[in-house]
Amino acid sequence: MRPPLVLASASPRRLELLARIGVVPDRVLPADIDETPGKAELPRLLAARLAAAKARAVAAQAPGALVLAADTVVGVGRRILGKPADAAEARRFLELLSGRRHHVYTGVALVTPDGRLRQRLVDTILAFQRLTEAQMAAYLAGEEWQGVAGGYQIQKSAEAWVRHLGGSHSNVVGLPLFETAQLLRGVGWLRP
Repeated sequence: MRPPLVLASASPRRLELLARIGVVPDRVLPADIDETPGKAELPRLLAARLAAAKARAVAAQAPGALVLAADTVVGVGRRILGKPADAAEARRFLELLSGRRHHVYTGVALVTPDGRLRQRLVDTILAFQRLTEAQMAAYLAGEEWQGVAGGYQIQKSAEAWVRHLGGSHSNVVGLPLFETAQLLRGVGWLRP
């Protein structure tokens, strides 16, 4: 008998993505951890660290369960673009992303009922077109930037700006499905 699967995330996007591969968690229990980046912490390392910390925190509350956690971080060079606090910060993010390449990193962590941690880190490279003032103003007015890393959601109107995407599209949405399925198959939870 397979253990219950707990998703350590409040993200509706992650639930939707899991459903695409036939995975419905038995329980959703968001992790409550400090997500502040460490001094000089690189975006990729932050994504991996936070995913592991979320999985471990929730595993402590759900003994006997398989706990899946993820964390997505947008990086421009060494700079981390978190969830913008307001429209002004979202504008600064758009100005930084305009016409440039950036990375979307998602750390995926799985804690097994016996406490073992398995992880993957996925890196997708994107490039936006140069954004006009009118594009930025319209986007900010639509409020799609709220509550999402980097201030944009690729599955919404910002997708029209993507001139290059190298890697996993689902990673940019918030959960790389191939790597997540591989982790779940690796512990015998997902078949085939």
